[in-house]
Amino acid sequence: MKIMGCVLYLSLLATAAHAAAGETDPYLWLENIQGKQALSWVGEQNARTRADLGRQADYPALRRDLLSILDSNDRIPGIEKIGVLYYNFWRDKDHPRGLWRRTTLDEYRKAAPQWETVLDLDQLARKEQENWVWQGADCLRPSQERCLLRLSRGGGDAAVVREFDPAAKAFVKDGFQLPEAKSELSWQDRDTLYVMSDFGPGSLTDSGYPRIVKTWRRGQPLAQAQTVFEGQRTDVSVHAARIETQGRRYDVITRAPTFFSTEARLLVDGEWRKLDKPDHVGIDFFGDWLLLTPKLDWKIGDKTWRGGSLLAIDSRAYLAGARDFSPLFEPSDTVSLANQTATRDSLLLTTLDNVSSRLREWKVIDGHWQSRPVATPAFGSLSVSAVDPDHDNRYFYSFTDFLTPPTLALAEAGSDQRQVLKQQPGFFDASPYRVQQWFATSRDGTRVPYFLISRKDLKLDRTNPTLLYGYGGFEVSLTPRYNGALGKAWLERGGVYALANIRGGGEYGPAWHEAARKQRRQNAYDDFAAIAEDLAKRGVADARHLGIKGGSNGGLLMGVMLTQRPELFNAVVCQVPLLDMRRFNQLLAGASWMDEYGNPDQPEDWAYIRRYSPYHNLKPDTRYPATLFMTSTLDDRVHPGHARKMHAAMQAMGADVRYFERTEGGHGAAANHQQEADIAAMEYAFLLQQLR
Repeated sequence: MKIMGCVLYLSLLATAAHAAAGETDPYLWLENIQGKQALSWVGEQNARTRADLGRQADYPALRRDLLSILDSNDRIPGIEKIGVLYYNFWRDKDHPRGLWRRTTLDEYRKAAPQWETVLDLDQLARKEQENWVWQGADCLRPSQERCLLRLSRGGGDAAVVREFDPAAKAFVKDGFQLPEAKSELSWQDRDTLYVMSDFGPGSLTDSGYPRIVKTWRRGQPLAQAQTVFEGQRTDVSVHAARIETQGRRYDVITRAPTFFSTEARLLVDGEWRKLDKPDHVGIDFFGDWLLLTPKLDWKIGDKTWRGGSLLAIDSRAYLAGARDFSPLFEPSDTVSLANQTATRDSLLLTTLDNVSSRLREWKVIDGHWQSRPVATPAFGSLSVSAVDPDHDNRYFYSFTDFLTPPTLALAEAGSDQRQVLKQQPGFFDASPYRVQQWFATSRDGTRVPYFLISRKDLKLDRTNPTLLYGYGGFEVSLTPRYNGALGKAWLERGGVYALANIRGGGEYGPAWHEAARKQRRQNAYDDFAAIAEDLAKRGVADARHLGIKGGSNGGLLMGVMLTQRPELFNAVVCQVPLLDMRRFNQLLAGASWMDEYGNPDQPEDWAYIRRYSPYHNLKPDTRYPATLFMTSTLDDRVHPGHARKMHAAMQAMGADVRYFERTEGGHGAAANHQQEADIAAMEYAFLLQQLR
């Protein structure tokens, strides 16, 4: 028995360290997404997990509560103005795939508006015998008489594109159509498109995105479309678009050599002219003005513009060599730029001040930029979007926080007055709860913020079931937002919720992201661990009662936490994760993320990636927290093999692991509300099981 135990131990050590020394990965076969053996394995794991979590006492009520929220008619239907009407895509229990519908603004203001159905996706799927999932519509500006609809089979990023006539409520006969691919299209005019797609062998980048831009005319076979630009195979992607702003038109080709770098070419007098700028500087346009957003500090002459600034200059002057920018935003240590939105005459800037939203309005008067602050609540998250940037200055204004259901209002540039259009009722009683913002000190002394949502009478005895959520990558910011499902499924069942704003995100601008990119990645993981330790020190939850959750890059965060700091947690929910960091760049879109993580094929990069790659840091003699892996067969962004292999390796070690792989829905979400409720109910049942 001792000999057998030693052999097993050594075998498991070899499994955990496989890629460091020669690609002898025993679970490589699980990367065959649709392979018969792999899918049989998935079916066995799914059945085992459903038998466990589906039989938990909390599961039926959780699923019922979550589905009632997802299908509720009290949700605010988001709207977009197309032509003279306002469009919404809506899913509920009677329309699981969804309705694309429209109404007037006056009708929308009513408690129960009358909607006109434009496209019934359930009906279309039945008619065409396809598993259609809505991916959005791109309508020709300014007339918006034609739209390009994206329909995915099962919910992946790859989609079919078909031209649609909103007035006729029908697909255009012999209109533009693209077969399933990770395509991008942009209108040049009513009869011409920029098209970026899979044109056959050699037309895609290593990341699986288009590298060729073509001009495609109505009635022309796609094979005869004219090539206007080719990127490199090693690029992430290329893109072309026509930008309409204040009566000006700009045609732009963007080449992305890496995820965070871009070259831009502008069509000037019939020729594509490369803009003179560093690759880290992004561009946009507002009327005559070129808007530039440097990610890193940008030195021009004796002036250095801080990364995260927004700079404006007359576009013609810039092309002629001028660099006398008007700074519309310059970041501070606590304030960063979150978003920019243009109405017909104004530019609205949303900023984050210690992770709470602020709004400022800019306008050009007599050739000079002038601004005014817009009154906003002191705490929470707001988003703004122009109603019709071609014709007026109105914009939709939405505000929410952790305990305040969203309110949608109609505002107009130049005024702080707002007309409330919709106000969502609460899906749980928020009165017993409060929100606090605390700061933890990371290993290198950095103060890292996080939010805590708990009962006002929280007992600091370290026994509160607590869920800590994080992401920490790609300059993505996590801000205070209302989540009725979280309130109903977790807070009302005695849980505490914490949201981590760790480095790698964008909460404090590009510098906050840069502090955890590539060789500095460990900072994000130290930040998250510091918050977990801070929750224990403050008496909220010890390791026995602390669970963590994250998806995608946040799933990688979960994998690192369970391998680096397993003693801090008792439950891990790891969603659509990256975990095998030796092979991530060879799987699906993984090559596009080397600008975030580094290139594992380069020894100098693998040296630091190897130290945190979860799949390579499993140790058979370690007690890991209970872990639930969630992924999707149809995720064509992050390969399901990451979760499959990690689960298989941990299962072989005897770890307490569960696995569920949905067969529909892509990287972002399930294909319908029923699936979404089912998955979330299993996750919450698992967390309640482990942390109470």
